[in-house]
Amino acid sequence: MSQAEIETTATESHVPHAAEDEQLNLFSSDAVAAVKSEEARWRKEVYEPIASKKASWKKDFTTVSGMETNPMATPLSIADQDFREIAYPGEFPYTRGIHPTGYRGKLWTMRQFAGFGSAKHTNERFHYLLAQGQTGLSTAFHLPTLYGYYSDHRFSAGEVGKCGVAVDTLADMETIFDGINLEDVTVSMTINSTAPILLAMYLAVAEKQGADWKKISGTLQNDILKEYIAQKEYIFPPRPSMRLITDIFKYCADNEPKYNTISISGYHIREAGSTALQELAFTLRDGMEYVE
Repeated sequence: MSQAEIETTATESHVPHAAEDEQLNLFSSDAVAAVKSEEARWRKEVYEPIASKKASWKKDFTTVSGMETNPMATPLSIADQDFREIAYPGEFPYTRGIHPTGYRGKLWTMRQFAGFGSAKHTNERFHYLLAQGQTGLSTAFHLPTLYGYYSDHRFSAGEVGKCGVAVDTLADMETIFDGINLEDVTVSMTINSTAPILLAMYLAVAEKQGADWKKISGTLQNDILKEYIAQKEYIFPPRPSMRLITDIFKYCADNEPKYNTISISGYHIREAGSTALQELAFTLRDGMEYVE
């Protein structure tokens, strides 16, 4: 057999029988029925003879949540999908994003998680990142600040400025954002137990700059439930901690309408040992609890 004949035979063998004479609309009932028949033929004539002789290189092919990976996608894979569950961008249930134009209308905010040493060092880093084209800021605080300890507290020994910036006073916060217009730059602050204190400092700095609080935008992590579940950086019991968080919701809704008052986090839960499915379940349940 010539090379041309081999190539022709190989090409013809991949043409679905039901689609030889006419185009098959992938989302018609006829297509689903035809594909179902063709898939059964393919498995019997093509897939199974090979699979029975050559074992897979690993025992199973599953996702990180233990769900079996589909070996082949066809219209049958989505034949029962209700499009209303997917819907349109910018509309409930927002599975395709909260903005109708997506990133065509506005590019995502680019911010590197940063913060180290003294407030002065972090300010220098922030200015450098913004000069390199970063469009927002993400603030990393050191462990004593996360736990609510001053840098000179005995529990802070060995941790000051080790991973994140030290914030002990309002002056530190003023130094961190010196020369940075808080009306123009969105700032994320990864802080939970001491979130009310750090937010108050941040607003004080904005006020000193003459910024309009109603124009300030950014995000406060403020997710205490995942601290109890995974990261363990909590200070107060759950109920009063939840009260502090919901008080922030109310205060910012009245005074900083553009500010994101919480960032419900799941990756800490996963890193603490959960499966991906458990991570999703706990994260969604945390969100429901804050709403309630």
